[in-house]
Amino acid sequence: MLSDPSFWRTTGAIAGIGWVLVAGILLGYFAGTYLDSRLGTAPWMLVLGVALGTAAGFRHMWVVSKRSLK
Repeated sequence: MLSDPSFWRTTGAIAGIGWVLVAGILLGYFAGTYLDSRLGTAPWMLVLGVALGTAAGFRHMWVVSKRSLK
């Protein structure tokens, strides 16, 4: 089992879920903050960016978990 490459590939994909979720939220935060400063729409772009980043992170988590269960 430990010598099977697909085991390690799946383990790595599952371990990376948390990083992708955090990265999506941070990217949404910084992009929303930037857009708010440029457009004067505070805090709406920030809220939208964080929501979209969170949704993208959870979608990635869903796709990886479905793929790993096959």
